[in-house]
Amino acid sequence: MIGQFVITLREGFEAILLVAIVVAYLKRTGRLDEVKYAYYGAFAALFSGAVIALAVLGIYGGLKGDQKGLFESMAAYIAVIVLTYMIIWMARKDVRKEVERKAEQKFAWGIAFVAFIFVVREVIETVLFLTPFAARDVAGTIAGVTAGIVVSIGLSLAILRFEYKLSLKKFFYVTSILLAFIASGLLGYGTHELIEVLEGNGHESWFFENAYSLGINESSFLHNKGVIGSIFAVLFGYSASMEYLRAFLQFGYLISALILIRWSYKAKSRNLSESRATPV
Repeated sequence: MIGQFVITLREGFEAILLVAIVVAYLKRTGRLDEVKYAYYGAFAALFSGAVIALAVLGIYGGLKGDQKGLFESMAAYIAVIVLTYMIIWMARKDVRKEVERKAEQKFAWGIAFVAFIFVVREVIETVLFLTPFAARDVAGTIAGVTAGIVVSIGLSLAILRFEYKLSLKKFFYVTSILLAFIASGLLGYGTHELIEVLEGNGHESWFFENAYSLGINESSFLHNKGVIGSIFAVLFGYSASMEYLRAFLQFGYLISALILIRWSYKAKSRNLSESRATPV
């Protein structure tokens, strides 16, 4: 539930923030009659996202045996790729300028389309990220998504209404680090599922052997399927045992992602400082 909550909070807040920037830009430029179209686009995106989510669940429900394992593995890999791209894109871009540039559309339905694209991208990303979790724990995923939506809306309303001075840079930096850990865990989970499918079809390799085993029984609350262990499994990719291939990919990704996030945010800060210091 916690991993699903973090993902939904981050994506939900990002979607609301993008629409808020569009609305603020329209109000600032005196285009009040076009504000409603931004909301039309956002609601259309949410409806489209719900349809996509139901379609994905329907496809998964019709799979059997190895097909389910392969689906979960591929869904995890795709989620990691898109999640990584999203983290780096957010780290390198000046989001406000990017959104305002696209909101310069001079016709009402153009604004609706811009808002739709912004929100539907976040919704599709969220569906991709949550698919591996939903395959394992539907109830926990629903609970995490619900909590994430509620908190993201509350946080957004607090910022917009009370002008709470939240540093967006720090918010996205901290959540990017959390998402890097979650993504590494998804990569590890997808690799584990793929190994099980390959071994079930007679493929053998020393890469599939355990790199370590903590000797924790599945009935223990510290096991990655236990009450406590499952929380660390979702947040940090923790596992009571791990194959060599999984360990190599999971920890290799995590180290690379953390370095890339740190470098990207430092580069962004440096570029912003240089642009402010440059005389107009």
